[in-house]
Amino acid sequence: MVEQIFPENFLASLSGEPGFERENFITAHQTIEPPTSIRVNPFKRSTLKTNGQVPWCPDGYYLDTRPSFTFDPLFHAGCYYVQEASSMFIDHILKYIRQNEDEPIKILDLCAAPGGKSTLINSAIGNNDLLVANEIIKTRVPVLRDNLNRWGTANIIISNNDPKDFSRLSGFFDIILVDAPCSGSGMFRKDPSAMNEWSEASINLCHERQERILADIYPALKENGHLIYSTCSYSHQENEDILDWLCQKFDMESLCIPINKDWGIVETESDQQKARGYRFYPGKVKGEGLFAACLKKKGQTPESSSFKTKGHQKLDLREIGIVKTYLYIPDDFYYFTVNDDWLAINKVHKEGLDTLQRHLYIKKSGIRLGKLMGNDLIPDHELALSIHMNKDTVLQAELDYNQAIQYLRRENIGINPVEKGWTLMNFEGQPLGWAKLLPRRVNNYYPKELRILAASP
Repeated sequence: MVEQIFPENFLASLSGEPGFERENFITAHQTIEPPTSIRVNPFKRSTLKTNGQVPWCPDGYYLDTRPSFTFDPLFHAGCYYVQEASSMFIDHILKYIRQNEDEPIKILDLCAAPGGKSTLINSAIGNNDLLVANEIIKTRVPVLRDNLNRWGTANIIISNNDPKDFSRLSGFFDIILVDAPCSGSGMFRKDPSAMNEWSEASINLCHERQERILADIYPALKENGHLIYSTCSYSHQENEDILDWLCQKFDMESLCIPINKDWGIVETESDQQKARGYRFYPGKVKGEGLFAACLKKKGQTPESSSFKTKGHQKLDLREIGIVKTYLYIPDDFYYFTVNDDWLAINKVHKEGLDTLQRHLYIKKSGIRLGKLMGNDLIPDHELALSIHMNKDTVLQAELDYNQAIQYLRRENIGINPVEKGWTLMNFEGQPLGWAKLLPRRVNNYYPKELRILAASP
């Protein structure tokens, strides 16, 4: 490893933090390579070689070495997500607060890009639960959309809004995750360049931004709803001090999340309100720096009068009949159009979609099925990756590794088609996308913006 020189005053600023051990911390950053970890998609099971499970997340696994994920077709198929192990602790919090509840819920991931925590949440909820994945920065929305498309579910809405816009959705969400923008000190080992951005001034600026974000989003959380707060920072101002502020300003109740002592996670308390938080230090855990906490909303939230469903679009029943054939259990879905595209979302989420469309800038809803041309559907890439697609209704071709890489490069594929038409390109039984097989050629319809550009692994 390249020797890391910490910013001036950084180590001194951590000297009084709970669980901080200076020499162990330095050793972990100077001599231990950051572990590589992935979280498997429970909806797309595949054979992956791993080296031990992430203790706080059953779907999380460590790898011996970091492979070239770009050249793994199973990555492009959405069989797993490459995620830092500590951040998977959100899965443990979610399962704890949901352990005795089975009523459908609505969850907001406020700062969602690139999609690690959104795909994690999506794995932990059911079809009747709704995930709203919001990204504040417009340029980061495409990567969030692509990662959620790969995950393959229909109970997702992606929005591109400022936190203050959610104040119009009074009491709408049961759970809100705020993985807040922070000074980033928890990522120093994985991203040494982050050291150049660290300063005491940046910590104060982040603290103010975090308070603003939380104040803006608070009205959207329903009474007895849960707020999960996390950062990748070690600073007291961005962590325990924020918990004190939440408890004092909004009278929130801190939750104690049970943890196994063998995990190496440090349990902390805020100075004034004794709110519980959980710190992750490299050297103590097999992962990077993280702070996480969960609080419960005690105050009442006025019901919004806008939570009423709109009328259905007037759609051609013949056309609906065509698009329905492409989904398993088609009657479970609500079908609608956006411009020329047909989309589907779990029927139970129609009312929620109507409400969100009135108040937010929506970038994705459910599954984009494709466009109708007469009696034929020109299928969308989202449909290919969806776990809800009825694969019995389409042609399929199984590709070997080299063919799969050719396909993912959007090159000519060396196959001899037997049947003609729109065909699902599979690798190890997992769909990668569409191609159209013709008598003398194969038209590769893998999205241009997703194609592999790198020359070699």
